[in-house]
Amino acid sequence: MDGLHQLEVIILLLGVVLALTTLAQKIVVPYPILLVIGGLVLGLVPGLPVVTLRPDLVFLVFLPPILWAAAYFTSWREFRYNLRPISLLAVGLVLATTAAVAYVARLLLPGMGWAEAIALGAIVSPPDAVSATAIARRLHIPRRIVTILEGESLVNDATALVLYRTAVGAAVGGSIAFGPTVVDVVFAGVAGVAIGLAVGVAARWALGATQDSFTEIAITLLAPYVAWVVGEQAHASAVLACVAGGLYVRQYFSEAVSPVTRIQARAVWDLLIFVLNGFIFILIGLQLGALRQAVPTERFGTLLATGAIISLTAILVRLGWVPLAALIPRWVSRTIRTRDPLPPWPNIFLIGWTGMRGIVTLAAALALPLTTNTGVPLSFRAEIILISFSVILATLVVQGLSLAPLIRALRLEDDNRALEEEEMRAREHAAAMALTRLEELSEQPWSPADHVSRLRDHYTRRRHQFANNGAVDPECAAETVEAFRRLRHETLTAERVALIGMRDNGTISDDVLHRLEHELDIEALRLGIGERRVTREPGR
Repeated sequence: MDGLHQLEVIILLLGVVLALTTLAQKIVVPYPILLVIGGLVLGLVPGLPVVTLRPDLVFLVFLPPILWAAAYFTSWREFRYNLRPISLLAVGLVLATTAAVAYVARLLLPGMGWAEAIALGAIVSPPDAVSATAIARRLHIPRRIVTILEGESLVNDATALVLYRTAVGAAVGGSIAFGPTVVDVVFAGVAGVAIGLAVGVAARWALGATQDSFTEIAITLLAPYVAWVVGEQAHASAVLACVAGGLYVRQYFSEAVSPVTRIQARAVWDLLIFVLNGFIFILIGLQLGALRQAVPTERFGTLLATGAIISLTAILVRLGWVPLAALIPRWVSRTIRTRDPLPPWPNIFLIGWTGMRGIVTLAAALALPLTTNTGVPLSFRAEIILISFSVILATLVVQGLSLAPLIRALRLEDDNRALEEEEMRAREHAAAMALTRLEELSEQPWSPADHVSRLRDHYTRRRHQFANNGAVDPECAAETVEAFRRLRHETLTAERVALIGMRDNGTISDDVLHRLEHELDIEALRLGIGERRVTREPGR
């Protein structure tokens, strides 16, 4: 396709992404699943150009900001607390899945060597960070499960990609050497984290050196790509570089930039991640058209059946590994049993069932070289790509669609109460510190007494509102918080409606409206009601 046709296709796909995302919200289905299905349907429409996904484009353009953003919104405290289960999944499960899939693939595909089989296992072994983040957070899964799933998906790509590169290197002209592979895994991980932290420090310094919001936002957009490129050039884990950089910047971003920059940056990043996710999932579905041309028609059905068996293997290995990873450490260590009791079995089962593959799997499969070092076509390349695509469909669509009814059936225990209590304690402490600072400033000659009195009343009320958190029933406290937010939302809405009315009748200009509306937006964000829309009562 020439440049004009490519632009037309991009515009068409963006329109489809927006339409399917809107439909997904209406029918309460995670939008990545509907986008993949939509891509599959589009791929079967006669006359539409076949869209071929370039692996280097996926790895360089799509993954760095998505991984950075996923790490940025991951709680470092929760990640560190759950490091043991995350490591057992991100390293141990990847190795177990790779071995099991390689063994089954050799049974199903006679003539496949160990190098090609291990490459296939490494390709399909890691659940995807994009899929986990896009689906798990929209289904009201308990917070700790989301933390473990996202933490696993952020780290497991490093293990899988090192195995993948080692196996591919053996397939194109050598033999598998497990000793150097272990060294490569360790080096890639350590170097990737170091590079990510270095980029994070540099980004923090750059943010402190400028006062312009647009420049600061541009720095946050550039940082993940720098981390990725440097990681790739150093033969380190570019995935871990982005993860480490995102985690580091998050710790200092609140101090490094102004509130306006944070609000603007959040809007820019939300839009960017939404568009990238939308294109990724619809492009996954569109690959069916390209794969049908690459694989002989008479083998297409057989390979899809093989892909179903491989998918079942990966799912069963995960369902078996997760309970063992939960039980064995607690059986071995009394300290772990005491500090972290065994989670409820429904939680364990849900972690075992939630293992959606996505764009990393497809990009790694498509990145397989065409020939070996001797110029001979790489054995089983087309088969590996189609099987990988089958695993993506089986885990993302089948497992993804089953999550909502499964969560309802399991009746999972909600673990958000502790977070709500933390929020109330934080609000009370913040109000107390504000009062302390206000009393210090009240003696200053530039501090008007009426302003001090007004602020003192405001913060005193806020402090008293949350000070009795430990003495009331948590459910009642949560209801009180929600009631306050609702009241504040209604009063803020009244202000917005009044301002809009004044603009509409010509009393104030749009500039005044935008300035005052921005102040109301900041207040709404502060109260955690920034996503609630303005609703006018009939007749107003």
